[in-house]
Amino acid sequence: MSKLLVDAEVIRALADILTETGLSEIEIAEKDQRIRVARNLGGSTVVAPVAAPVVGGAVAEQVVSNQDLSKDPGAVLSPMIGVAYLTPEPSAPPFVTVGQIVQSGQVILLIEAMKTFNQIRAHKSGKIKNILVSSGDPVEYGEVLVVIE
Repeated sequence: MSKLLVDAEVIRALADILTETGLSEIEIAEKDQRIRVARNLGGSTVVAPVAAPVVGGAVAEQVVSNQDLSKDPGAVLSPMIGVAYLTPEPSAPPFVTVGQIVQSGQVILLIEAMKTFNQIRAHKSGKIKNILVSSGDPVEYGEVLVVIE
């Protein structure tokens, strides 16, 4: 039976990555050894206010309440862990803005996971009420990304 060699420096580096990215867990594997570092986020959900985007020279009203938005029927939840992008490329306009009308199936943002960009689509038609992530934000599985009313 082989003994697992634990490298404290690797574990510290992984813990630092968790802190920097806001992720709840990270895992690396090499040959027949794996190291997984996870942190307990306390089970409570904290919704941070997001700066309201500028639309046509005026600031769009964007209210983020403390209620559990994941229960909202218009909530678009992240189907994976990754990094959110609101534009198809850095210099392009965003897929959607607060107040914009979207159609069911319309691409509203991208999530990059394992070097693959995954299109996140509106699950229903309606008006974009809130955008709760910014481009480059790390996202967790089940996190509310957008609310459509």
